[in-house]
Amino acid sequence: LDVVDVAQIAALPEKLAAAGMSEVEILVNNAGLALGVASADQNDLGDVQTMLATNVMAVMALVRTYAPRMIATGRGHIVNISSVAAHEAYTGGSAYCATKHAVNAFTIASRHDLAGTPIRVTAISPGMVLTEFSEVRFKGDREKADKVYDGIVPLVAEDIADQIIYATTRPRHVQVADIISYATNQGHAKYVVERKGPG
Repeated sequence: LDVVDVAQIAALPEKLAAAGMSEVEILVNNAGLALGVASADQNDLGDVQTMLATNVMAVMALVRTYAPRMIATGRGHIVNISSVAAHEAYTGGSAYCATKHAVNAFTIASRHDLAGTPIRVTAISPGMVLTEFSEVRFKGDREKADKVYDGIVPLVAEDIADQIIYATTRPRHVQVADIISYATNQGHAKYVVERKGPG
């Protein structure tokens, strides 16, 4: 699935139904990326468009596609994977932070819009997570990517999966709005990172 292709997203329910998955009760919007660390006055506008399409438009398109079906069946949970960058900002991250602030605002507004339904809406907002994220941000430069995690024990994908499971397995009357998490030696997306080494 190309999440920046709105037509593919619109066709997804029919495609999944043909494969035996006629209903989706939990939608996890996990696609997202950062590209580069340019300052606001030097942003590559192609990269900005890619980030906006992937991080924001895809989330909106998938919610638009699946929320009506969830409402019709009377059950569903939308989980938007966001970032601490939705709550903070930092140099070299103007476009990425803007997209995650947009995801945060969209998640909150969606929760308001759907408050009269059984549909729950949650954001998961992690700090440093050891995935391919930094390698993508630095366009394949593994050395630069590795330096991001040098001297700190970051979160891992399993930690985020655990948070998703927690949020989606609460009793139906409980709606987790947002889970904000950092690595133990991190206190800000960029400016408070204590590189104490492993363990």
